[in-house]
Amino acid sequence: MTQEQLLQKLKVIITPYVQNETALQNLSEDTDFIKDLEINSANLVDVVLDVEDEFDVVIENEDMEKMLTVKASLDVIQSKLNEK
Repeated sequence: MTQEQLLQKLKVIITPYVQNETALQNLSEDTDFIKDLEINSANLVDVVLDVEDEFDVVIENEDMEKMLTVKASLDVIQSKLNEK
């Protein structure tokens, strides 16, 4: 799966939790889930659970703590997919 495909799937996953629609439209690898998209920390857990379901991976707590930006999340997802 390409980085662009991963990004599109991630965008679909995070969309229901986003409070800042403008930031979502300008989504990039540098986008911060809390600062830019205004996703609260409780919803970040939901995002991680949705990622696990979508990609059929298990994300450990230490990886979850890293998933604060789009790039960090894509890196974690890609590494989990590579382990499969």
